Amino acid sequence: MARLGLFGITVPERLGGVGADVVSYAIVMEELSRGYASVADQCGLVELVATLLAEHGTPAQQERYLAPLLRFERRCAYAITEPEAGSDVAGVRTTAVRNGEGWRLRGEKIWIHNAPVADFAVVLARTDPAAAKRGMSIFLVDADAPGYARGRKEHKMGQRASQVGALAFNDVALSADALVGEEGRGFPIMMSVLDKGRVGIAALAVGILQNALDESVAYAKGRRQFGRAIAEFQAVQWMLADMAKATHAARLMTRHAAARLDAGERASVDCAMAKCFASDAAVEHTANAVQIHGGIGYIRGTAVERLYRDAKITQIYEGTNEIQRMIIARHLLA
Repeated sequence: MARLGLFGITVPERLGGVGADVVSYAIVMEELSRGYASVADQCGLVELVATLLAEHGTPAQQERYLAPLLRFERRCAYAITEPEAGSDVAGVRTTAVRNGEGWRLRGEKIWIHNAPVADFAVVLARTDPAAAKRGMSIFLVDADAPGYARGRKEHKMGQRASQVGALAFNDVALSADALVGEEGRGFPIMMSVLDKGRVGIAALAVGILQNALDESVAYAKGRRQFGRAIAEFQAVQWMLADMAKATHAARLMTRHAAARLDAGERASVDCAMAKCFASDAAVEHTANAVQIHGGIGYIRGTAVERLYRDAKITQIYEGTNEIQRMIIARHLLA
């Protein structure tokens, strides 16, 4: 993927990226996910971390972390979630305390992508306990730093090739240049890349939808019951038609949100709508794909069985769909 230019799609070429737009990123994510969502998930993770480093990292941080990340010589983890901080990012309890010119990092993260294999982590930590969202900062932490510990690798329901696990920071000593951006600006910096992240997950869900539709059409044409292909039964035709409608609508919503980001417009609501709609549709219609396949669709190792499991997490990560609905409702009621 790195050799093909599938990492850092929107990162400027001068920093080692492709220099393409967000619409291009959405297309890449959809096509990768159409093959296997775990592969697209890795592309999205690198894009998120690479965007953060490209926009807020120092030249030294970009040389040490961004350049090898885009060449896939180093693997990243994006460490926000904690036992008490999921949708409520303001609940982060990991702390970074000043120690001379540097910092001491203490805390624990859970359900972190790439945690079992990452060479470094981008970590959100609280630097001012009294300042709520304005008291958090972002740090780059090398996996070989003393006190950096990996927890257990989780066994997920879906997207199983994209590894997830826990991280612990046991009094990790960080130099001053580990800080990304300004102290106290961690929350808005993290949030600044999430709109693009939500477009990426929406596109990933569209890829799952398209794969489910392709598999279902092919199976319905070939499977015969009562002397004819099941594609001739109206019940199956209507499921296929609804699946096609949802895939098309989700794709258009995703491309629209991406285009607004490319135009420099405020697109948080568009990104929330696209992510919420596409992921809900992916869960609903992969279930229909299993139904069309009947008993064989429920057997481990068939494509639609995997797609059904892969789809569910798209309603949860990059902000649960309940959070997306809150964003949309706040906009409507403002």
